[in-house]
Amino acid sequence: MAKTNVYDMTGKIVGEIELSDAVFGIEPNAVVMHESIKNYLANQRQGTQSTLTRAEVRGGGRKPWKQKGTGRARQGSTRAPQWTHGGIAFGPKPRSFRYTINKKTRALAMRSALSTKLAAGQIIVVDNLDMNEVKTKTFVGFLSTLEANKALVVTPEVRRNVVLSARNIPGVKTTISSILSVYDILKADKFIIDKAAVAKIEEVYA
Repeated sequence: MAKTNVYDMTGKIVGEIELSDAVFGIEPNAVVMHESIKNYLANQRQGTQSTLTRAEVRGGGRKPWKQKGTGRARQGSTRAPQWTHGGIAFGPKPRSFRYTINKKTRALAMRSALSTKLAAGQIIVVDNLDMNEVKTKTFVGFLSTLEANKALVVTPEVRRNVVLSARNIPGVKTTISSILSVYDILKADKFIIDKAAVAKIEEVYA
């Protein structure tokens, strides 16, 4: 099993922890990580873009000119797509971009992302990642000690003081271990995780 240092909230090393090779020590699979990120980003899309078809554009009820005898091309409406102010042909309409990938693929992508972070030395385990009060300055100091500017902070459950202290810090995102995403893990430069959250992740993905 791989070992990594455990820090406290002052940034000091207070011990070591063994990380499961089944979760943090596999050979990363770039293909499934890419698939997982594509799925995540597709599911974030609102799909609310919409254009008006020729049936929905206001006006155009009268035939512009008679069918024959003018020498011009026949036209039935000034709201056909080829006209200025006409409708849009085959334009976007509200739709859902959501799709699913199977559970084994998601799990492999998660293990691959965690293993990538550990191999790069970007996982920081904290003994008790919590704060007594909401204080952004204190949390900034904690991150500075760990040299973590762009970080994903993971706790086992929602810890209000941590969330409120970190929410205004650029490049820092907080989440809980049960809703981790491969996208967030790979996007962050540092993966800061509570020791108790490590146990929960290993329980699910080992």
